[in-house]
Amino acid sequence: MATVADQFIEVLRQAGVRRVYGVVGDSLNPIVDAVRRTGGIEWVHVRNEEAGAFAAAAEAQTTGRLAVCAGSCGPGNTHLIQGLYDAHRSGAPVLALASQIPSTQIGSGYFQETHPERLFVDCSHYCEAIGTPAQMPRILRTAIQHAVGLGGVAVLTLPGDTASQDAVAPTGEHDFLVRKGIVRPPSDQVEQLAGALNRARKVMLFCGSGVQDAHSAVMELAHKLLSPVGHALRGKEWIQYDNPYDVGMSGLLGYGACYEAMQAADLVLLLGTDFPYDQFLPGRNTIQIDDDPSRLGRRTPLDLAVHGDIGETLRLVLDKVQQKQDQSYLDDMLHRHARALENVVSAYTRDIEKHIPIHPEYVASVLDDLAADDAIFTVDTGMCNVWVARYITPNGRRRVMGSFVHGSMANALPHAIGAQYGAPGRQVISVSGDGGLGMLLGELLTVKLHRVPVKIIVFNNASLGMVKLEMLVDGFPSYETDHEAVNFAAIAEAMGIESSRVENPTDVRSVMERALSAPGPYLLDVVTDPNALSMPPHITPQQVRGFALAAGKTVLTGGVRKMLDLARSNLRNIPRP
Repeated sequence: MATVADQFIEVLRQAGVRRVYGVVGDSLNPIVDAVRRTGGIEWVHVRNEEAGAFAAAAEAQTTGRLAVCAGSCGPGNTHLIQGLYDAHRSGAPVLALASQIPSTQIGSGYFQETHPERLFVDCSHYCEAIGTPAQMPRILRTAIQHAVGLGGVAVLTLPGDTASQDAVAPTGEHDFLVRKGIVRPPSDQVEQLAGALNRARKVMLFCGSGVQDAHSAVMELAHKLLSPVGHALRGKEWIQYDNPYDVGMSGLLGYGACYEAMQAADLVLLLGTDFPYDQFLPGRNTIQIDDDPSRLGRRTPLDLAVHGDIGETLRLVLDKVQQKQDQSYLDDMLHRHARALENVVSAYTRDIEKHIPIHPEYVASVLDDLAADDAIFTVDTGMCNVWVARYITPNGRRRVMGSFVHGSMANALPHAIGAQYGAPGRQVISVSGDGGLGMLLGELLTVKLHRVPVKIIVFNNASLGMVKLEMLVDGFPSYETDHEAVNFAAIAEAMGIESSRVENPTDVRSVMERALSAPGPYLLDVVTDPNALSMPPHITPQQVRGFALAAGKTVLTGGVRKMLDLARSNLRNIPRP
């Protein structure tokens, strides 16, 4: 007779789940044993359930399929919450099993008692408890459908003793939603959109991750409107490549002329972006298109809100948009973009071989040169976000993942583990800060245990660089942001992971080549300059004054030679109607 745990795992298998990330233990034992006895699904032992949730999130984003993590009762499932917040806010379809104390003890203050059905409500679309075998398999399938259909997290609480009981309802078969329909905007909104685009003289396009499947449509619209095209961080990988209208990125990590182009526009068209930093938005003359109506207008007032898929909406409006003739606005912004990059590109090219500690910009630029054309980069929150955002060149095949909405530290390595499981044939590179790596250092043991062939590039500046910058621009001297240097290569070597430590810039390229070509996991520990910070493309007078009060630090505003080369090329080949 099948148990509830057997039925649970069989339903996951039917949904295409191939593994469960977690730490085994007490209330999870029936589930773990069901995994052991079921073909086609495995248990991936991590060192912290938080890392298991991060890994599941990255696997889901890599494959587009449901991924699963689990935590035992009490601390086991409360550890999940950080990674689940990240998964939910990233729209990754993840199911989390938060097992529970014996059902007869719930409400008695029993050992390790928590209330997961309350705890996870804020970071999930669906959070329910299974109290009796009769609720299975319907409740599990409902949870799966929420995660996959809405894009985000579903959480189920299951007491260990309930999981051990016999199943009472047949498991049967079920067809899960695996592909969503395309949202088609109302025809009157398409007409209004076309009219607004035709009336405006200077239109700027600002793109987020919602343009993932709409690159060609965005380029065609930019050509008709003679529009500069900027992007948010999550939109970079989907829109910056093969883009002769590129003016860079806005936001705290931004660069180039994106901010200027947006402020100078008569009309800003937000495409598939939930860009949160309203201080960088013009706050006027704005139209937004999104397939999620809850995002429309929540960042800035809108002249028109259009509910629709980006690609579908643009295809409908393109025939109604008139070809513009005046390209002075586009020409001006392309020149500004090129000048902005020209002025700062020397930040990482001047005297590189003599600069010790090593410029982090240089390390990122070498990584960009050597990484595979279809590499997956996972990036820690903090200054690593800056170096990846400004120096890793997208091409339509590379992926970049991070905790870009939740902003959690320590995500890069567990994300890399999940991404590697999701894409076993691709190169996966964890771009880790020393602060982030140190926070979940135990996951190096996970890498070693499962022989996950991820490449870990550690930007080791013995500092919390982003926190230091935040203090400086607020006028506070940095305090408790620097710490004693740690040799992460030695730690990795002690764990049995091949590693190297680089302190001289002349060694960066050769050692990185060795690291990236290694057949198994490899950790490259690069000692970088703790004073290499990054300023956003637009700062307020108050921030300038604050930084002046905390002067004495070196600020390097980012730029990358490849982006500069692209900008120069765009100037030579300014699109003509």
